[in-house]
Amino acid sequence: MLILFGILVILTSAILGLIVLIQNPKGGGLSSSFGGFGNQLMGVKQTTDVLEKGTWLFAGIVGLLCIMSPAFIPKTSSSAGNELFNSVTPQTPKATAPATTVPMPTATPDTGKH
Repeated sequence: MLILFGILVILTSAILGLIVLIQNPKGGGLSSSFGGFGNQLMGVKQTTDVLEKGTWLFAGIVGLLCIMSPAFIPKTSSSAGNELFNSVTPQTPKATAPATTVPMPTATPDTGKH
């Protein structure tokens, strides 16, 4: 499902980029690039309205897809996520008791005689 969301986000982002690149920052837009053909077909005002509405539509779609996609991330308790976390955090060694214990030698009192 995440692959589907990724494909949709990339596709809508590409379409959004094309729509933005078609627009003229001075307001001429699509109608000026076709030599007046767009003016005869839809009119200058309608062309800029369609492109502006398309920009907002595709920006909204990209935003919604990005917000909705985390809901489809599987929430399993696999150790794969824990391995990454454990590799980042330092591990402290656990204290272990020695396998055998050796009794401490006892000191004999020095009486002064040699």
